[in-house]
Amino acid sequence: MHSINLTIHLLLLLSLLHLAHSNHTKLFTRGPAFTNYPKPTFNITSPDLGPSGSPIPIEYSADGAGLFPALSWRIPTTAIEEYVLISEDPDAPLAEPVVHGIYFGIPPVFSGVSHGDFLIDEASHDAFRLTGGFRYGENRGDGVYLAPAPLPGHGRHRYFFQLVALSGRVDQRLLSDLATRGEIERGVEGKVVGWGEWVGVMERA
Repeated sequence: MHSINLTIHLLLLLSLLHLAHSNHTKLFTRGPAFTNYPKPTFNITSPDLGPSGSPIPIEYSADGAGLFPALSWRIPTTAIEEYVLISEDPDAPLAEPVVHGIYFGIPPVFSGVSHGDFLIDEASHDAFRLTGGFRYGENRGDGVYLAPAPLPGHGRHRYFFQLVALSGRVDQRLLSDLATRGEIERGVEGKVVGWGEWVGVMERA
């Protein structure tokens, strides 16, 4: 009985530590630029993996091929100039969410993206331009996209893919060659007209 109680207490402690590490309120779409849009205004699903909240399989993680999940959405009725897409993990044991990908200049006619859009455009003179016709910024890895790789035994991690609709374009003259999260945050201020998110879930034993 003593060992059972000890196990229960350890599990509760691990759960509390995991919650303490969660940075859900520090996600990109919870920042000051979204004061007028505190909740998503349109839905996003993944043709590859299913609705928001679906598990992320091995081939879409760092343990597999690291594929970027296809995302699909309805084009908002509000006139927009571009989309910004940011993928983050708020459940890592760090002070800020882990940035897995930043993408901007996504054309307003897009109603979805797939893995093939996130390859380096070898024909472009811009080293940070992708085959989807948009650019990528800095993440915590060294490349276009940092595939999910939650700490073993750390519990469930959520990966938020946040798509932001803008009424004006991000001024790329104010960005570094490899744009940072902070620069994109400032770049969307006063331009947000809506957003949606898709969340994938993964856990390593």
